[in-house]
Amino acid sequence: MPIIIAQDLPAAKILKAESIFALTDHSAQQQDIRPLKIGIVNLMPNKIQTEIQLLRLLSMSPLQLDIRLVRMANHKSRNTSERHLQKFYRTPDEMKKENLDGLIITGAPVEQKPFQAVDYWPELVEIMDWSQEHCTSVLHICWGAQAGLFHHYGVEKRLYKEKLFGIFSQNILQNHPAIRGFSDPFASPQSRYTGICVDQLKSAPLTILTSSEEIGPSMLASNNRKNLFVLGHFEYDTKTLHEEYLRDLQAGLDTAKPKYYYQNDDPENQQIPNNWRSQASLLFMNWVNDVYQRTPFDLEQVGKIEFHHPDEWLEQEK
Repeated sequence: MPIIIAQDLPAAKILKAESIFALTDHSAQQQDIRPLKIGIVNLMPNKIQTEIQLLRLLSMSPLQLDIRLVRMANHKSRNTSERHLQKFYRTPDEMKKENLDGLIITGAPVEQKPFQAVDYWPELVEIMDWSQEHCTSVLHICWGAQAGLFHHYGVEKRLYKEKLFGIFSQNILQNHPAIRGFSDPFASPQSRYTGICVDQLKSAPLTILTSSEEIGPSMLASNNRKNLFVLGHFEYDTKTLHEEYLRDLQAGLDTAKPKYYYQNDDPENQQIPNNWRSQASLLFMNWVNDVYQRTPFDLEQVGKIEFHHPDEWLEQEK
């Protein structure tokens, strides 16, 4: 691909070891093309781990992407150093000085709280409102998806009796550029205590893309192609759920082992099959490609483009 990142970002060294091509800021300036500007609002506690996971997937695209990492200005991170945040992240106000081709809003381990009880909720609302006029497409992940569905469409979340945790099979209900090439069914990593009130989707201008009887909808898209909502964590590494399981146990939480995850359903067995990696790569490649196809060359024109109704996605796939 090339992703454009700071030369001394910790993720750069790891990605280089994986033979993933990343341009430094200086090298990118020598190329006579306009890269896509992609913002990542990173709400996860371990921000460096999330940076690596998302940048690894974004790097699958052959397009040049100029990455902007964004943090909440009014939230104190307990798991990432302030030095790292000051050096590599922008505040929302700094991000909003220019339009973006795409924006990613990550998950966050706060889903058991009411949205309004999250300390950075007002700031996130400002970002979500801004994104609708200043970004060609917005990808919402896990809690970020629930937050977007609630804020933009009034779809409330509901608390599960126990954590939805594991790798779950999902079926494709509606063709969409974001899931082009997906297997049907496909595997989807899930780690959350809440879901969405499905009945409230009926009156919203949304299309359910994927779902299953066991866990319900997992991917949705707005009918104007502005917003994509992914309730799972395709970006997770092979052992991310295992590490999360161990942390829960160490914290004294009564978390059941992740379902459909371990080889022979045995947490002691370190041979964990990764059956979602190819779908994860496709999702991010498809999303970037869709942004590229629809975004204007002049970023000042973002928000002035007429989008298509989902019926046209189906016609394009026939």
